[in-house]
Amino acid sequence: MAQVDLKGKTIVVTGGGSGIGRATCLALSQAGAAVVVTDINFDRAEEVYKEIQAADGPASTEAEAGQLDVRDPARCKELLDDLASRRTISGLFNCAGVNPTNMPLVDTTDDYFDLLVGVNVKGTYNMTRAIIPHLKPHTGCSIVNVSSTAGLKAGAGLAIYNLTKFGIIGFSKSMALELGPSGIRCNAVAPGPIITPTNANVVAGPESVRAQADRIALKRLGEPEEVANVVTFLFGKGASYMNGSVVEITGGL
Repeated sequence: MAQVDLKGKTIVVTGGGSGIGRATCLALSQAGAAVVVTDINFDRAEEVYKEIQAADGPASTEAEAGQLDVRDPARCKELLDDLASRRTISGLFNCAGVNPTNMPLVDTTDDYFDLLVGVNVKGTYNMTRAIIPHLKPHTGCSIVNVSSTAGLKAGAGLAIYNLTKFGIIGFSKSMALELGPSGIRCNAVAPGPIITPTNANVVAGPESVRAQADRIALKRLGEPEEVANVVTFLFGKGASYMNGSVVEITGGL
């Protein structure tokens, strides 16, 4: 199979300042895409933008960085409207997310619920709704959303996180049906335990890492780049008949 070629495409990444988002920004750029790195923390987005420049990919000079809180629908629309006024948008990677704190439902606060649902679900909704008018039909446009293995199998103490990640899968499949007739694809990835900064509270400590690795056929946790490679593939021509798919990236969890 030929290497993924994304030359001529502009792809927006949310949560691009660290972890899976950062790794995907770099991978997309190396595949030839002009990457728009967004993050709630502009300093982090700018650092990834500088990494893209330093890597000198095919479209590195066309990369951009922007501050974005995906919970703010007006800001999502503003960013995408401005971008669309200057270039053609080809894709969106909804990666911004908040990882869980393990707790019984009775101990869950409204603030915790609002944070997880606001970023994981409403953020994906806000960006998807705002970008659809800018995606030209039948030009190879694509949306990829981040779910999780927690969107496929529930866990005690993770009710709100499960709620958001199951929701992302349902939303992605609905968008695949709604947008598919226009040739716009929507897929989701469901990573297992990945070593990222935002996952630190889940995988902290060598004992925790070993315990999780024992549940995985490959006997190790995943790296952000291993998710990024799959996401990059989903934006390419090689995935042109993938629509409404949920790709597990778990090492055999």
